[in-house]
Amino acid sequence: QVQLVESGGGLVQPGGSLRLSCAASGFTFSSYTMAWYRQAPGKERDFVAIIIPPAGNTNYADSVKGRFTISRDNAKNTVYLQMNSLKPEDTAVYYCHVPSRGKWGQGTQVTVSS
Repeated sequence: QVQLVESGGGLVQPGGSLRLSCAASGFTFSSYTMAWYRQAPGKERDFVAIIIPPAGNTNYADSVKGRFTISRDNAKNTVYLQMNSLKPEDTAVYYCHVPSRGKWGQGTQVTVSS
């Protein structure tokens, strides 16, 4: 069955960086569009970034454009989210998502605070 396991979250100061990873299994990873979403306390889950095979085209939410980068390593069945210049408003639980399979990971907490 499809499994998505996120890692890499934590506490970081404003202006800092984190790299999230999502290890996928149970499907042909290289063939599938992968996405990151986030959910802040008391808010809806929002789109962050997406990467589309085979060319690896990407798209981002306006709020993270120029600061976050989504990438994938098909040999490792892993999708990444490099987050730079983090802001307190980036604080949220970050989720990995396979849109066409309707699957979500368990999420990883990112807290940006001084």
